[in-house]
Amino acid sequence: MNKYIVEFIGTFFLVLTIGCTVIGHGAGPFAPLAIGSALMVMVFAGGYISGGHFNPAVTLGVWMRGKCEAKDVAPYMIFQIMGAMLAALVVKFLKGGAPVAPLQPATVPALLAEFLFTFALVYVVLNVATAKGTSGNSFYGLAIGFTVLAGAFSVGNISGGAFNPAVAVGISVMGLSSWSNLWIYLVADFAGAGVAAGAFKAVSPANREDVRRPDSRDQTQGHKEAA
Repeated sequence: MNKYIVEFIGTFFLVLTIGCTVIGHGAGPFAPLAIGSALMVMVFAGGYISGGHFNPAVTLGVWMRGKCEAKDVAPYMIFQIMGAMLAALVVKFLKGGAPVAPLQPATVPALLAEFLFTFALVYVVLNVATAKGTSGNSFYGLAIGFTVLAGAFSVGNISGGAFNPAVAVGISVMGLSSWSNLWIYLVADFAGAGVAAGAFKAVSPANREDVRRPDSRDQTQGHKEAA
């Protein structure tokens, strides 16, 4: 249960940051920096417990790569979406008086933009957080957060820059995107994740071995051995 709660918390603060920086007098053109930073710190905070997905598309990609148990896939996605929806409601309370204009993206450009940067995000996650060649690195959270930052700066005005089905639900609840556009994010983001997992397996065969970040049990055992 701890890892599900971590996924809830991380997704909550990611979506909360999105709403607070985009709606009303938020961060303006610096919103992507705040959003990428929020994801980065949440990945660093919870990565050793849950893997720090905070994104159903990432969960799909990690599962396809073989680093997420099948029994965890649905609970991860459920808790991520719950976190996103609660964050959206909190944003609506905090920013209740601010006008919100839903994005009306062109379908094909939005599909392509979401697909490409979700591919990039999941590809980066698999390489920096699950690969043998980068095992034990200290930059995985920065790499993941900055991938979202780059995507938000690049195509945020085209698709909304979700790259995350839970975020898509959150921005729909907030009114930043129309519910009728939700399918764009679901199709493009899950497709991008699936293709990224396939690409990782194709180009990184030497990195398929199991890689585990130390969790609390490892640390406890290490302290006992040291004592």
